[in-house]
Amino acid sequence: MAAAAIITFAPGRQGGGSGTASVGGPFTLTTQDGKPLSDADLKGSPFLVFFGFTHCPDICPTKLFEISEALRAAGEGDKAKKLKALFITVDPERDTPETMKSYLGSFDSRIIGLSGDRPAIDAAIKAYRAYAKKVPLKDGDYTMDHTALVYLMGKDGSFIGAFNIEQTPAQAAAEWLRHS
Repeated sequence: MAAAAIITFAPGRQGGGSGTASVGGPFTLTTQDGKPLSDADLKGSPFLVFFGFTHCPDICPTKLFEISEALRAAGEGDKAKKLKALFITVDPERDTPETMKSYLGSFDSRIIGLSGDRPAIDAAIKAYRAYAKKVPLKDGDYTMDHTALVYLMGKDGSFIGAFNIEQTPAQAAAEWLRHS
């Protein structure tokens, strides 16, 4: 799924051309502190977007750790202090702002957890051309299948490209800061 997304989303190309899909767009969701956050609030600095859920057993905590390491490697300079990463839940039924706050306490404080009602989350998923689906488990519980791509968005909110979070933290930080 992520490989297909990387091929489909050419960096720096948004809408307007034949076969080119825009990625990202307007949203207003609720932070882990219970405050509204919109795409307009993020203008001025590049930011990352990752869709996931707090009950995720492997991909989500790994990606959030890698994002945290990139943020730490970016340091404490003026540009680095403005970097933000969004962790948008695909499971708003379980991931309340309080749940997100507790979960994200283990990661860098510049990672902002976002939740909302199902229509608002679905609109964000659609805007980012992400995928999320509830998958029932045998014990009556469920898990979520979802896009594992980390999106790098520009200062103006435009899609730059898929962010290679699997490089070294220093390389990831340098790539991110290059767009500041």
